[in-house]
Amino acid sequence: MHSQSNRLSLFLFSLLVLLPIAKPDLGSDRAALLALRSAVGGRTLLWNVNQPTPCSWAGVKCENNRVTVLRLPGVALSGTIPSGIFGNLTSLRTLSLRLNALTGHLPSDLSACVTLRNLYLQGNLFSGEIPQFLYSLHDLVRLNLASNNFSGEISLGFNNLTRIRTLYLQNNKLSGVIPELHLPKLEQFNVSNNLLNGSVPKKLQSYSSSSFLGNLLCGRPLDSACPGDSGAAPNGDININDDHKKKSKLSGGAIAGIVIGSVLGFLLIVMILILLCRKKSSKKTSSVDIATVKHPEVEIPGDKLPADAENGGYGNGYSVAAAAAAAMVGNGKSEANSAGGAKKLVFFGNAARVFDLEDLLRASAEVLGKGTFGTAYKAVLEVGTVVAVKRLKDVTISESEFKEKIEAVGVKDHENLVPLRAYYFSRDEKLLVYDYMPMGSLSALLHGNKGAGRTPLNWEIRSGIALGAARGIEYLHSQGQTVSHGNIKSSNILLTKSYEARVSDFGLAHLVGPSSTPNRVAGYRAPEVTDPRKVSQKADVYSFGVLLLELLTGKPPTHALLNEEGVDLPRWVQSIVKEEWTSEVFDLELLRYQNVEEEMVQLLQLAIDCSAQYPDKRPSISEVTRRIEELRRSSLREDHEQQHPDVVHDLEDVSSR
Repeated sequence: MHSQSNRLSLFLFSLLVLLPIAKPDLGSDRAALLALRSAVGGRTLLWNVNQPTPCSWAGVKCENNRVTVLRLPGVALSGTIPSGIFGNLTSLRTLSLRLNALTGHLPSDLSACVTLRNLYLQGNLFSGEIPQFLYSLHDLVRLNLASNNFSGEISLGFNNLTRIRTLYLQNNKLSGVIPELHLPKLEQFNVSNNLLNGSVPKKLQSYSSSSFLGNLLCGRPLDSACPGDSGAAPNGDININDDHKKKSKLSGGAIAGIVIGSVLGFLLIVMILILLCRKKSSKKTSSVDIATVKHPEVEIPGDKLPADAENGGYGNGYSVAAAAAAAMVGNGKSEANSAGGAKKLVFFGNAARVFDLEDLLRASAEVLGKGTFGTAYKAVLEVGTVVAVKRLKDVTISESEFKEKIEAVGVKDHENLVPLRAYYFSRDEKLLVYDYMPMGSLSALLHGNKGAGRTPLNWEIRSGIALGAARGIEYLHSQGQTVSHGNIKSSNILLTKSYEARVSDFGLAHLVGPSSTPNRVAGYRAPEVTDPRKVSQKADVYSFGVLLLELLTGKPPTHALLNEEGVDLPRWVQSIVKEEWTSEVFDLELLRYQNVEEEMVQLLQLAIDCSAQYPDKRPSISEVTRRIEELRRSSLREDHEQQHPDVVHDLEDVSSR
């Protein structure tokens, strides 16, 4: 009996010793998630507790039998997170609780998540000082504590986060000075709208002024100089005020020079215009027939554009006559005689001919940009009609072949295509006339104005653009197995005033010679494409996949802009997703919107499928369109559920799927 008692005591002692060192598993992770749900609630945490594993629960992802990702953004969580939950979720790499109503201090056992890389807590009601244990999470890459009630000073402990790339602390109640932060990998930084004072540290002065506004800060990059900057430096350096006076004098002289130069330049332009008008009037004839006009001394401008045209700028004062029609007018007589009549615009369909070639040549125009197949202009006709004119380059095919191929383009009719209205063909000039799209291209919208006046592109707009473009390409592919677009890129997705997508430049790849190989679109080109004039439908799908990645990441598929190694956009995204850093992929403008993260991930997966290396692994454009339609419907359902939270059975149906 005594020996049995000893054995039982030994067993209990061994159990007590071994329990603390038992490794957490998926079971303990599941229990921790259920404890979190019980503690903070939330109307959309409809997890199916009957499932043995939490890995299929909404917002939960697992790897190696552990929970590694927990995303619960905008699901109406409220209350305080108690300690004892995250101490069991020690394999977390991404935690997103943003856009909820959580209060109190951050739980101290969050320090046990030593592999945490992404921590998104913005848009809650957390309070107190930023806890010291955060500085022990050395793997942190993205930390967003913005729009809470954190107070106290910014600690030097942030210097322990040597891998940090994003540090957002704006819209809190932080006070004191900004310490000298030495964060070698920091890319995004914001402390605006706090109670901070003093000068901006030198190592942080490279960030924009918007990162520091709403405080009592001074110095670069802000406009307000610090008080100590006005006197002599203690080491005897040059007095800043004196230096400022010298700069002011220099600046005044520079202004005077600019004014004088501007006046002289204006006079020179006036003289040139007078000379041109005299030449034009001396060569006028009574006939408007282009075949009878002679301009042998007019120089063909070729591809010379204003300095801003390469970046999609506008060259004010250009005209179609000056930029494109000079050569065809100069050669019009011989061509017209040989053809037996005057050259003129050829219109498609039964639309009313509200203008002719002469109207087009007289139109004032602006350069929209230089693309793969030529230069595009916005032409404003005297009657008020606005059209887009593309002046093609490197067209080497005969007139009969050109006519056959361009008429195949002109008959294409779909609401998501930019309609081709007319064309002009001569030996030296080929013009295409399209409807003008007032909002410009998707490329300009994504990568253009990044300043304060920029309108962020939300999920609804971006997913709508993706769906519209997919439908336009699907229509093209439905015209025959050999029909493809051949040049899908963001600058060829044009937008209406309501941000509806219109696909342009379709069918033009077959008109140009090999010298127009679009090197600039190599980021969109499928690996198997060797001749840009021969692009299959599956190659179109690849290009569309890159376009989707561009929509989601906000990054252009230009090698040099992504990183020093020159990895292209699909490979870069796949490497990030493989590391389970999926949240790093998305454009920051998208991450601010609630309840669309699942749809964003679905569209990301579709983009990855489309940009598969081998053509047979890519879906058809019809399947692509269907999947975008489904995720758009899912997004609309979530919006409806947010407005009608009592419809619980609908939520359960969605979660079960």
